[in-house]
Amino acid sequence: MDLSDHLLQIASRIPSQLPHLLTEEATKNALVLPFLNGLGYNVFDPTEVVPEFIADVGTKKGEKVDYVIMRDGKPALLIECKPVGSKLHINHASQLFRYFSVTDARFAILTNGTDYQFYTDIEAPNKMDEKPFFEFSMLSLDQRAIEELRKFSKSAFDVGRILTTASELKYKKQIQALLSKELEAPSDDLVRHFAKQVYGGTYTLAVKTQFTQLVGDTFKEFIKDRVTQRIQSALDGNIGAPASTSITPTETRASNNSPVGEEDVVTTSEETEAFHIVRAILSKHVQPVRVVMRDTKSYCGVLLDDNNRKPICRLRFNYSQKYIGLFDAEKNEEKFPLNVPLDIFKFEERLVEAVANYENPNSKTTEAGEIVKAESA
Repeated sequence: MDLSDHLLQIASRIPSQLPHLLTEEATKNALVLPFLNGLGYNVFDPTEVVPEFIADVGTKKGEKVDYVIMRDGKPALLIECKPVGSKLHINHASQLFRYFSVTDARFAILTNGTDYQFYTDIEAPNKMDEKPFFEFSMLSLDQRAIEELRKFSKSAFDVGRILTTASELKYKKQIQALLSKELEAPSDDLVRHFAKQVYGGTYTLAVKTQFTQLVGDTFKEFIKDRVTQRIQSALDGNIGAPASTSITPTETRASNNSPVGEEDVVTTSEETEAFHIVRAILSKHVQPVRVVMRDTKSYCGVLLDDNNRKPICRLRFNYSQKYIGLFDAEKNEEKFPLNVPLDIFKFEERLVEAVANYENPNSKTTEAGEIVKAESA
């Protein structure tokens, strides 16, 4: 199973698990260990994943870090866990700071089971930075985070490769935070910078007040215009797309496997993320390799066995409002709105039912989403 499928399956279970995770140990067992296993590490092999790792530091004897990932017999990744729901703060990482300086590990993770912060030593060699270079939440997992996590998987782990992008990730995040802050309340320096370039008079307090409002409003209008342009561009590329919610699944369109209009078909990261969610949901019922994505100009189709006559769903993400198209036993499509790709987990029963219709026409699905064979009359 692909890394995306593993992580999305874990993410889908978290909301129902949270009320039962009352201790740090419960958090480790239910959330952290499955996460490490999803990255490809054998959590039952003490030569690969070491729990309660001890490395005496000065006068601090017998202190432990919760887990250490070993590579070639040496610590590569330190992991400190906190109870689920805890607010992660650098003050919670005292053991990581100490262990980072006395082991060969170049990376450390601070986590509460849902939120993960990744650290390294960008600022000073062999000294863990006070700010993470990468962080994400399993409760809002997206394809971009999954691709970053792929670098930490057992099969792809490469210290040099991760370090080459770590500083870029860290500083981009900080710049984005500054831009967000400036967007909400432009700083005096930024206002002065723009005012002096467009205003020829004396920069008085009244001018500063006027331009503070102007700069803030202009930023927001600029972003709004860019978003509108992107949406309009997507709409212009789909003029003539059918508006009906009932579409025969056997109709043919230009796809990535077809020479007709091939250069116009672009699979977005959200479509890829949504496809992996669908495949993760169905992996309990069919081999994941049988669930195939076929993109077209009007929608991104998910098929069983790459067969046009076996549509599982259609991802209609080319408009400002995203939809998932689901099929009944007669292959009629019904569209449902989505806010984010993770909303697809709400339609697990319908997706399983679609597959069941092709695997066994007489089958049905239970409320738990399991496929069972219907009894003959």
